[in-house]
Amino acid sequence: MDKKFNYKKKFGQNFIYDINFLNSLLDSFKLEYDSVIVEIGAGLGTLTSALASRYKQVLSYEIDKDLIEPLNSLKNVYSNLEFVFKDILKENVKDIEARLNNEEYYVIANLPYYITSPIIFKFLLESSFLKKMFVMVQLEVGERFSASPHSKEYGASTVILNSLADCKIVKLVKRNMFTPMPKVDSCVLEITINKRKFNLEEGSSFIDFVQNSFKMKRKTLYNNLISAGFNKEVVINTIVSLGLDLKVRPEELEVKDFVKLYNLLK
Repeated sequence: MDKKFNYKKKFGQNFIYDINFLNSLLDSFKLEYDSVIVEIGAGLGTLTSALASRYKQVLSYEIDKDLIEPLNSLKNVYSNLEFVFKDILKENVKDIEARLNNEEYYVIANLPYYITSPIIFKFLLESSFLKKMFVMVQLEVGERFSASPHSKEYGASTVILNSLADCKIVKLVKRNMFTPMPKVDSCVLEITINKRKFNLEEGSSFIDFVQNSFKMKRKTLYNNLISAGFNKEVVINTIVSLGLDLKVRPEELEVKDFVKLYNLLK
């Protein structure tokens, strides 16, 4: 693998070349040999090779078309490997799943900061056969997604993600593992899809509700809901019926509390 590659900042390219580290990481995921993998961000193929040598099928997405030639050479080694050189955010998840014959699959990705949330939520909301996502993200992003109530990291994205999945940090990754070295440390998130966790029937409207609840961070939940257009008396009665104080702030509520509040107010 060529470490003299012209890394592109616009694609957030930071690669890991240490194959021993990558193999130990994959060991920790405890996936079976017959697993189907969607990789997001093939880079120069170090992780891709490790995936293809371990699992039944690997469908790998890469946005940088300058990498077509070196990556396609890997198909001469691994017959279970397929590349798609497109922006995955512009792909339909149902089409991706159709390529996999609608089999259950896992997403494994090293995501740059600017597309972390869009990609995670795209698969979370649109997938039908996804079991888990293992995503390497900036540490602060991982801490936000896996945060607990009453913490400064806890926010709308925490609630939305954890209403449809179970999320935890499974490994810390120091910045010096990457080339070029970023300015911050990273972590690996394990996101286990569980869309029936709260039996939310209208995911998009729940997302709007949560975002409105956190719209003004320093305001109370009551004030945010009134600002979002809910009836004052109904909001008061609903908050009180849940045993909550009218001065409660959104970051003090657990995910289940938001679901109860949403179901009563919708």
